[in-house]
Amino acid sequence: MKAIVAMDQAAEAAGITLTERPSPSPAINDVVVEIRASGFVPAEWEWPSTWVDRSGHDRARPIIGHEFAGVVTALGYGTTGLSPGQRVFGITDWHRDGTLAEYAAVEARNLAPLPGNVDFTVGASLPISGLTAWQGLVRHGRLRAGQSVLAHGAAGAVGSVVTQLAREFGAYVIGTGRAADRQAALDFGANEFLDLDHDDLGDLGGVDLVFDVIGGDVQRRSASIIRPGGTLVSVVGPAEARPVDGLAIDFVVESVPGQLAEIVDRARDGRLRSHIGTVVTLDDAVPALNPAERRKGKTVIRP
Repeated sequence: MKAIVAMDQAAEAAGITLTERPSPSPAINDVVVEIRASGFVPAEWEWPSTWVDRSGHDRARPIIGHEFAGVVTALGYGTTGLSPGQRVFGITDWHRDGTLAEYAAVEARNLAPLPGNVDFTVGASLPISGLTAWQGLVRHGRLRAGQSVLAHGAAGAVGSVVTQLAREFGAYVIGTGRAADRQAALDFGANEFLDLDHDDLGDLGGVDLVFDVIGGDVQRRSASIIRPGGTLVSVVGPAEARPVDGLAIDFVVESVPGQLAEIVDRARDGRLRSHIGTVVTLDDAVPALNPAERRKGKTVIRP
């Protein structure tokens, strides 16, 4: 089968190539999925699991990509609840070969059904962004109606979902980004927008929850405006700054089928839009994953 593999950690996206790999076989409790669309997160180059296995040994030429939508083609021993021909979507294990390929072996527990009226491209764009937003707001941020949320990168793949879900849950959302992102952030539901290059975070006064996808100085400045009892949620590693009288939480997203079902239901009925940017074929994916300029939205790869 065709697959995109990483050859050189230092080279990041410049070190990937399209090659032939053996088609996977399902292990116990696995399914094999024919990949109809796969999402990609550029931060994957920074994840240790991309380069080493659970024992700390180097992974040779790993297949990249972890979120996908497709059709079940084979079941491993002991697998229940799924059947060949079923439409599914989800996230593969971080330490296993990924989804930028024609087929992938996936633990059945990581999958959720993909409704027939949700396109595979949309399905593949949802798992990481959707689950990250859901878990950051609901599980870790414990967001309540009437609170205020500072959503960094509100026009991005994750931030746009954070913005939409926070608004649905009754929060007042201040989106951030570059000046060119203003209208997109407002279109996704931000009540107001702050240009990180020119506006002062301190002018906001105070917020209950910061959802940080940037880190560094932006995170440090954000922590200083969190109200007593508020929360800083980080998806860029351990927080470098903490609120004076609040919580700082960092987390790694995990696949939860029940949450995937909540997310895809919202996509199906129009309550949630995923920010899909570039869509390319597997044959054309290598240059698309190594762009010469910043691209907006989620990159989705199709066979």
